[in-house]
Amino acid sequence: MESPVSETHAHLEMRPARGTRPSNRRALIIEAATDLFYRNGFTKVGIGDVAEAVAVGPSALYRHFRNKQALLHAVVGEALNTVSTLLDGWRDEQTDNLVGALAAMMVEHRATNVLWHRDARHLNPDLRAELRHQLRTIANRLVGLLRSQRPELDENQADLLAWAALGIATSASFHSLELPNGRMVGVLTDMMDVVMGAQIPALESGVPSDGSQQPRWSPSRRTAILNAATELFGERGFAGVGMEDIGAAVGIAGPSIYNHFDSKENILVAILDRGNGILQAYMDREIIRATGAAGALHGLLASYSGFSFENSPAIGLLVSEIDQLSPEERHRLRRIQHDYITQWVHLVRQLRPELDPIEARIRVQAVLHTINDIAATPHLRSFRDVEDVTRQLCAAALGLA
Repeated sequence: MESPVSETHAHLEMRPARGTRPSNRRALIIEAATDLFYRNGFTKVGIGDVAEAVAVGPSALYRHFRNKQALLHAVVGEALNTVSTLLDGWRDEQTDNLVGALAAMMVEHRATNVLWHRDARHLNPDLRAELRHQLRTIANRLVGLLRSQRPELDENQADLLAWAALGIATSASFHSLELPNGRMVGVLTDMMDVVMGAQIPALESGVPSDGSQQPRWSPSRRTAILNAATELFGERGFAGVGMEDIGAAVGIAGPSIYNHFDSKENILVAILDRGNGILQAYMDREIIRATGAAGALHGLLASYSGFSFENSPAIGLLVSEIDQLSPEERHRLRRIQHDYITQWVHLVRQLRPELDPIEARIRVQAVLHTINDIAATPHLRSFRDVEDVTRQLCAAALGLA
């Protein structure tokens, strides 16, 4: 849940001298754009910013990319191609080593994973569909490798296990935690091994889901505004939605929203506060009910997965849109999220005292991200009992009996 974007990603080691034409200029542009999009968000970066980072004029950059959307598409697409190349070069009998290599690659490409989850919605539908197809191809390749090792798995079982493993691997993109001596990769590899080796029941395919939900009942105009804005921000991003859009979704004129909220930022703050408040209330309830750390964690996994599967757009906003707010609100909301995860970490370490606080937090971040990822993936949501099985996988990844 904690956003990594407040942390400064590694800058380019050296930008080329102005007026030179390095042979790898396209690669330098992609590297600079990755860094800028990651740190500042796609909507806050202009072509001129990227051009300045590689010491060229905007016209020179346009010779490589026709617009900013094409540049974002190239940034994410080339990272996905790197993963595809890794998988294509792997033989079935090498799957055990592959997990470690995949974890290492995802840690190396932390920025790109954020851009896919947070910024790809700014691409036009065709470009977004192309990247989604690339990602699905990667997952399908991992499914094939997994089934070669575990032929008892059916297609749906292997599909869920592969996506869960990818969720754990990509979780490192959504925090700035580090461990010495390559231990980060080791922790993620261990969790991926547990997930890919898990015994799970058959998953019957249900009604395919397009990711949309039935309109929510709203007891008041204020609640209707929050519900509509949650869906719109989740679909288009905060910057891509205006007050008129929100008003149209609830059947009022845009200016009428000011009777309930002072600004669009206030709406987003109210959405995030509502989500954080619900999650904290769930946590308090589970801790009160539990008779020990294990019971509390099982209850937390159940309540968190229930909220994530029911409110996937809201979870997405908690992860990706805090940077749209003022510095004061960003700090306040990040502190709430940090404290919430700290409570998970405290419970995990009661059961597993051999884990240091950072490793325990990495493991908690990984299972929460995996739940969020599966809940936001329409074809996985269509599996009957997928929420229960996801919860079981995450319990195993945390080391719970």
